Amino acid sequence: MGADGDGGARRGATRATAYAACGVVLLAGCASMPDSGDLRGVESTPRQDTQVRVFAMPPQDDAQPSDIVSGFLEALTSDDPGYSTARQYLTRTASQTWQPGLSTTVLQNGPGTEAIGHEVANDLTFTLTGTKVATVDEQQSYAAAKGAYAAPVHLTRDKKTKQWRIDRLPQGVVMGKSDFQRNYMSVNKYYFASNSTANTQAHTAAVADPVYVRRYVDPTTEMVRSLLNGPSRWLDPVVRTSFPTGTALKKGVKALTPDDQNKLTVPLNENAARVGSAKCGEMAAQLLFTLQNLTPIVDTVELRSGSKRLCSLGDDPGDLVDTRASAQHPSYLYFIDSKKRLVRLSAENPNTAPDPVPGALGETGKALLSVAVSRDEQSAAGVADDGKDLYVASLVSGGSLGDAVLTSHGSTEENRLTAPSWDAHGDLWVADRDPADPRLLLLEQGRGEPIVVKAPGLDGRIQDVRVAADGVRIALVVAKGDRTSLLIGRIERTGETGGKDERPTVWVQELRSATPELEDVTAMSWAGDSRLVVVGREQGGVQTMRYVQIDGSTPEGPAPAALTGVKELTAAEDDRLPLVAYSEDGIVRLRSGAQWQKVVTDGTAPVYPG
Repeated sequence: MGADGDGGARRGATRATAYAACGVVLLAGCASMPDSGDLRGVESTPRQDTQVRVFAMPPQDDAQPSDIVSGFLEALTSDDPGYSTARQYLTRTASQTWQPGLSTTVLQNGPGTEAIGHEVANDLTFTLTGTKVATVDEQQSYAAAKGAYAAPVHLTRDKKTKQWRIDRLPQGVVMGKSDFQRNYMSVNKYYFASNSTANTQAHTAAVADPVYVRRYVDPTTEMVRSLLNGPSRWLDPVVRTSFPTGTALKKGVKALTPDDQNKLTVPLNENAARVGSAKCGEMAAQLLFTLQNLTPIVDTVELRSGSKRLCSLGDDPGDLVDTRASAQHPSYLYFIDSKKRLVRLSAENPNTAPDPVPGALGETGKALLSVAVSRDEQSAAGVADDGKDLYVASLVSGGSLGDAVLTSHGSTEENRLTAPSWDAHGDLWVADRDPADPRLLLLEQGRGEPIVVKAPGLDGRIQDVRVAADGVRIALVVAKGDRTSLLIGRIERTGETGGKDERPTVWVQELRSATPELEDVTAMSWAGDSRLVVVGREQGGVQTMRYVQIDGSTPEGPAPAALTGVKELTAAEDDRLPLVAYSEDGIVRLRSGAQWQKVVTDGTAPVYPG
């Protein structure tokens, strides 16, 4: 319930007061501190300076019902930790039963207000209206939404004080999009993949679970509580937490603040008192990964339970850092050269001349259409230039190519195999686009009889496949009719017993859109622990490149510089490495804060490992 956009009757509902020395603003809607003249409220709230905190004003005596509603909506967009000012617009009973943390509804513009009927005796009802953009649930998980929003707010006039107050209202809060962007930020909390296998990884993979928290309302403590409360419902089936059941902050702990050495001490309740050192190290890693999203930066985490120090983990947590995709650093950038061979360039210094990769895919001259390199950079998979056959070869000089591990029977290149993708297990994913038998396939360790992956929520034909480095999430470009969308699914494996002849059943569950505003996605790549870079087009618009979160929200920060004619692109999860694309200018790269630069004129299908 917020101050954004065309808020109907909420013009000038409250006055703004500023305390410049403290960097605090008390306002109606949006206000700033002018150099001279009167201090005036501003109805809409564009993005604010990140150091400005916003607080609303309480209701004035004898305020009219419309002023009560508008003042309440304004108060919801403030940085008041417990919504104490907003509660002053409610009756005592309504304040006790209202739970603002149950949900946040985001509207395209601020909620409009419409009085229903005329003021009768001491009762009046308003309807809040708008167009939904998204919702954030009680677990702080974001989900795109659409359609009309309408919710009643009932007011009553106290018989003794004669003051109007809200006595019935919807649970949660509602606000416009720009107020939401000012008030909330997306932060990754981290859990561990529950289906990782020890023979392919030194440690189980860390999985990012993005949530939205209020930007200026103690996000450090809020993120610790959110992490301890467990993963979102969507991610829960494929991850685990190392915190024992029932672990919470020690009773009485209200706020957590790093010391002057950027060390955060986290006092936990007695449920965590008996954890071993290895388990405690994982708990500390989850906290450290999570809190390094925030400012001030946390370099060290120390866990305590009662008077007992459990463990500590610093800013160089050894091998545990390698479990995060964004901390992994590939050695090479790969692409297909003009001779249709797989070649590579140093990821650090792509100005050198490309070299054919060791092994059959670089040395035998097999003509390739698309490629994927395993995450350990020891193997590669290539689709032949007609899209029909898939080959897997070691990146060791002198190795033979062997027979195709998979063949499509589609009639044309567009109806055959997509580009492949390697997951964190060392397994290979690819889609067969044959209209007679469209399938998503998994080849364990890149060989053997492919497993047909079940995707019960899939509606359309897969055009592109990219598996996240954590191995539990998959991005699919799916075409249906004249629309091509980017969907994110959860990978579940059942029936893995470790037996020699046992084969798992693999599912892609609960597919959801990561690009609700795009109708024609043509290229995509993972570009972080919970972020992708996408090339697509809005309805009636031109081709654009942008970053998106896996939950369908737009991350903060600028979009990549414009580039025309993009056909393929790749990004490393480590954002220190440049974006690389195949466009009408050949292979080009984009470093942060720079413009696109040409790498080679003749080349296609650029990929980082994965």
